[in-house]
Amino acid sequence: MGRDSKKRGRGSRTHGGGSQKKRRGAGNRGGRGAAGRKKHEAREHPPLGKHGFKRPQKVVEETETVNVGDLDRGVHDLVEDGVAEESGDGFEVDVNELDVDKVLGGGQVRNTLTVYADDFSDSAREKIEEAGGEVVVTAEEEDEGEEAGEAEADED
Repeated sequence: MGRDSKKRGRGSRTHGGGSQKKRRGAGNRGGRGAAGRKKHEAREHPPLGKHGFKRPQKVVEETETVNVGDLDRGVHDLVEDGVAEESGDGFEVDVNELDVDKVLGGGQVRNTLTVYADDFSDSAREKIEEAGGEVVVTAEEEDEGEEAGEAEADED
């Protein structure tokens, strides 16, 4: 039967390290802290320097998203909260009331949904329409009004 690992080296002055002088100082471990990170310990540290590009915060726009599967699963809760309405053949959901900018295509759609949103991914459109629902884009209506105003201004 072997010796318990906690007891290994007990009774020995240097615990198998040879002469007591051999383990003295930081040179035994290659230096203190991050010493050698550019030389003999470079492989054990992340690369030095900066990489890539960080976009300025005033340019970055965060888009709030929701998956169609989440809408489909929680449609009854949304009806209770007043965000969605139950129509004869399915549900009408206005995700703009949830402060959502875009509907993504994650998950399964089992209910017939009419979804109002600013933007949809291609897969979200496909899944909603395959389930017999309808996709209504609300942001383009505003854009079309602006474009019509610009067209009138160009005519002048």
